Amino acid sequence: MAFRFTLRDIALFERPVRFARPFRFGAVTVEATPQLFVRVEIETEGGARSVGAAAELMVPKWFDKRPQLSPDQTVADLRRSVAIARELYLARGGLDTAFGLHAACVAAQVSACATEDIPPLAAAFGPAEIDKAVLDAVLRAAGIDFFSGMANNIAGIDARLTPDLSDAEIASFLAARQPLARVAVRHTVGLDDLIEGQGGVADAHENAGARYFKLKLSGDVEGDASRLHRIGRELARLPHDYTVTLDANEQYELAALHGLVDRLDKDESLRPISVKLLYIEQPMPRGLTRQSPLGDLARQDFIIDEADDSYDAFPAARQLGYRGVSSKSCKGLYKSVLNATRAAKWSAEGGRYFVTGEDLTCQAGLALQQDLALGAWLGLQHAERNGHHYVDGFGQTPEREAEAFAMAHQDLYRSSSGGVHLAVHEGDLLTKSLGVAGFASSVHPVWSSLTPLQNNASRLSKEHIA
Repeated sequence: MAFRFTLRDIALFERPVRFARPFRFGAVTVEATPQLFVRVEIETEGGARSVGAAAELMVPKWFDKRPQLSPDQTVADLRRSVAIARELYLARGGLDTAFGLHAACVAAQVSACATEDIPPLAAAFGPAEIDKAVLDAVLRAAGIDFFSGMANNIAGIDARLTPDLSDAEIASFLAARQPLARVAVRHTVGLDDLIEGQGGVADAHENAGARYFKLKLSGDVEGDASRLHRIGRELARLPHDYTVTLDANEQYELAALHGLVDRLDKDESLRPISVKLLYIEQPMPRGLTRQSPLGDLARQDFIIDEADDSYDAFPAARQLGYRGVSSKSCKGLYKSVLNATRAAKWSAEGGRYFVTGEDLTCQAGLALQQDLALGAWLGLQHAERNGHHYVDGFGQTPEREAEAFAMAHQDLYRSSSGGVHLAVHEGDLLTKSLGVAGFASSVHPVWSSLTPLQNNASRLSKEHIA
């Protein structure tokens, strides 16, 4: 049953995160970036108060890759996205459901961000983070865990944003979910990561025993083919089976993409990659994606990621030959749920469509746990996990906060003299401890350790908050 409440407050904070090693994807290399934290307070119909929280990295040059913008400018736009969403959400007033609040604000959010030259994917970041914190508060108020709450549609998800679905189809999908007890880590290999030897892709200390690997592409066919050959040679030495996915981060044009797929089909030196390949992620720029049917390229499975910037993006991509779409908490948990409902419906009608677990922005603690819970509940058997690899454990998180997460979620973290780190069990993450009241965490950040979100001033016109 949907839970109704009144939103009373939204507070926004941030904390710096330094990477343990550079992470290069597409045309950008990230070595540090701030992590956003959201704290919301709701009031139930009975007058009780409940606090919820969410967190996510504000990654530069992913939500908006326009070359004229600096990395810092793209992070500033993510801050604006959250600040705009805060004002829109607080302006609603009155009782509503968690999804109802989201649905009432999403169009105004995109419109208001557009007036500040913030594109739809970055615009979605603000509501995505507030929605997670709101859901956390709702689940805590109801005294129920995420898995049970979602199965019973505590958020009130309906078809108002997805006219291709019915309320009954959504309800049936939600009720049928059974969360996975384990989710395999998909180890990301960035463009600057070591390939051979100690610290390379086959180093168990480096990859945490992963059986799934996500390999970044640069957009240069020859360079990518040479690099994939080297990676495949290393992965073939693993003592266990493996599979791979490829991620171009919008770096390919259509003609070059044909060249890459031809190489994968015909080049014997790439067989350790091609015979293990599950899908290719977001090959072309998001604007080009909607103009470029895949045609015979669809002999490979392709998914959209950065092009998933609206509720109609997945159906549009389907018509172009794409089979899948990524689930990322930073793009919106409700879109992930509704896209998964679509994939299940279309597959039942005779196709083969799927949702994948991708993760650029999740760090240990709230962000990782909420995204992991979402993926486990959707049945995603493996998920990209960058956080444990590119950041040293909890990074700059205060020790008492990291230890609190480790104590509360002992199947997910391990403590040592070097701090608290993600615990990977034979290549898998365990999800049992996520089944607590609230959104997958019994711990909140130490709020006093955070700084207020920068540049959080209101600039909305009345037409956007009407």
